[in-house]
Amino acid sequence: MLWQTWHRELGGGERLGSGRGAAELAGGLGSWSAVQSRAGVAAAAAGDLEAAAQSHLKLLSTVAQAVKGQGTICWVDCGDAESRKLCKKMKVDLSPKDKAVELFHYQDGAFHTEYNRALTFKSIVAFLKDPKGPPLWEEDPGAKDVVHIDSEKDFRRLLKKEDRPLLLMFYAPWCSMCKRMMPHFQQAATQLRGHAVLAGMNVYPSEFENIKEDYGVRGYPTICYFEKGQFLFQYDNYGATAEDIVEWLKNPQPPQPQVPETPWADEGGSVYHLTDEDFDQFVKEHASVLVMFHAPWCGHCKKMKPEFEKAAEVLHGDADSSGVLAAVDATVNKGLAERFHISEFPTLKYFKNGEKHEVPALRTKKKFIEWMQNPEAPPPPEPTWEEQQTSVLHLAGDSFRETLKKKKHTLVMFYAPWCPHCKKVIPQFTAAADAFKDDRKIACAAVDCVRDKNQDLCQQEAVKAYPTFHYYHYGKFVEKYDSDRTESGFTNFIRALREGDLERLGKRKEEL
Repeated sequence: MLWQTWHRELGGGERLGSGRGAAELAGGLGSWSAVQSRAGVAAAAAGDLEAAAQSHLKLLSTVAQAVKGQGTICWVDCGDAESRKLCKKMKVDLSPKDKAVELFHYQDGAFHTEYNRALTFKSIVAFLKDPKGPPLWEEDPGAKDVVHIDSEKDFRRLLKKEDRPLLLMFYAPWCSMCKRMMPHFQQAATQLRGHAVLAGMNVYPSEFENIKEDYGVRGYPTICYFEKGQFLFQYDNYGATAEDIVEWLKNPQPPQPQVPETPWADEGGSVYHLTDEDFDQFVKEHASVLVMFHAPWCGHCKKMKPEFEKAAEVLHGDADSSGVLAAVDATVNKGLAERFHISEFPTLKYFKNGEKHEVPALRTKKKFIEWMQNPEAPPPPEPTWEEQQTSVLHLAGDSFRETLKKKKHTLVMFYAPWCPHCKKVIPQFTAAADAFKDDRKIACAAVDCVRDKNQDLCQQEAVKAYPTFHYYHYGKFVEKYDSDRTESGFTNFIRALREGDLERLGKRKEEL
């Protein structure tokens, strides 16, 4: 009934039954399977569930029209006797009372991922056009007070009707500086609700070339200030906090002309400046090297730089010098930044005879000199979590899905090595993994989102903060874990899953 109604009233789509394997779902460039079951939701009235299914069918039909030629949308009714085998083969679980549909994405002949983003036209279309791209900004619940603009028509309409002050961020989805600024921008939007409007517009697509030309968008983000529809000037504090934005909007002023900042390496001085090309040779030729990894925009780096220079002047002027000081601009020399996992600035690394060692907190000329004169046989660096022998599975983008498919229940921790909250929870999560190490159906896994090869995966799984915990059932995302981040919290969650397995197994035996 549902399928015939979709074809008759909505059009488009293709129905699949058990006679056609899941492989056929993956025949197109980007294919969808929407799986629904009336029988699988026992607590819902048939009429209520059918209405929910109709709503999903209507949404998917409009999506199908929008992505025509780029993707295929298929529908499988798990309440249909013909399709139950296929649904069982695909390990579809529609048992939760509020779950009427599951969406799977297939690409290049294979299962890609379960869709776990917003069930809206814009979000699904954006996903199908770029399955590995980040979620839309508006999908972030914290961005509800930001006005999200989708078209030039919407942009012109907003300028025409809005009398309040308007601060508009032109951005690109991939832009790291945009991502860093977005949380502050949306917090400011909430604080200023009713007094000013903060809006965002992705102008990366080529269709917005005219807007970029009109408003001087030469890089991302570009933030423009408007009053009564008229563009006045740009806002150029890209390191701003929410409080900075709120304060600025109390008395908006055009940016002051700035003298271009001279790169540290071009200033002269006593510190050696190293690059991706000459770094290894330098640390081989110098037995004792203290390296400062920095970024030109980093305030803490600028504060530490004079002290580092003064210490270098003393150390390098001594004929019996105990070592040398060097610096690396991590925004330019990205190979070194990735190699040494540099994710915050400034970061100090010490090299003794070419071997890397950890460094205590040093910030002044005196401390730099004292430590270089007596490093006291610095201890070897502590092994990373991944290097330690534990029961946690450490996954990478290329092995993530295949590994999870082999486990019935997997709790995954997405983390960053520098994150203090992650460091605090790692022992608790590791202990929980040890508690279930003998159960072959259970896994506690971890993904380092800082590593280059994992960044696409973490975006795809909608990871926006660290740590983030997701529960997967045979490789399919089920829910976000938001309970206690303690050993007992993790073990209770997993134990409840196993108890549910045993309960269902007991019921099956009774039926037999």
